[in-house]
Amino acid sequence: MSYTEASIEKLKAKAVANYKNTKKILRRLGQLQPQALDKMMLQLHHEEFERTNCLECARCCKSISPAMYDSDVRRMAAAVKMKIPDFIDAYLEMDEEEEYVFRLQPCPFLGTDNYCAIYASRPKACREYPHTDRKRFYQILDLTAKNTKVCPAVFNIVEELGRMQK
Repeated sequence: MSYTEASIEKLKAKAVANYKNTKKILRRLGQLQPQALDKMMLQLHHEEFERTNCLECARCCKSISPAMYDSDVRRMAAAVKMKIPDFIDAYLEMDEEEEYVFRLQPCPFLGTDNYCAIYASRPKACREYPHTDRKRFYQILDLTAKNTKVCPAVFNIVEELGRMQK
């Protein structure tokens, strides 16, 4: 699937407008057997990412920051050859949940070509985003609802889930 800024903005507007319905869809999913839900999500995830190129969008990197573990901070600092305190001062801040996040968006390591300058050393949350292929998916239904406003692929997956429930 090809994305332009205009198509991404349209999807975001649709995701915001459909947010209540999205939450309903996901709430109903929470009633499924966890293994069945995981299997269904994994299938939809693979189907969606066969046709979606994240490099055309990079909305996650442009608009949200991952929460980072100390191991993430150490890995990223090493990747850019900085001492950890200097890296923290230059790029990070603590959020209200006492987790490191990037001080500014877009991600300071996102290139104009949407490639990550520290891809091999990126935070765990970036590696796992958008989390639609994880086990125990029922644990992140609220996060998935929020991610429909950020990630077109998540939006498409949830829309398909809605069609499947009809």
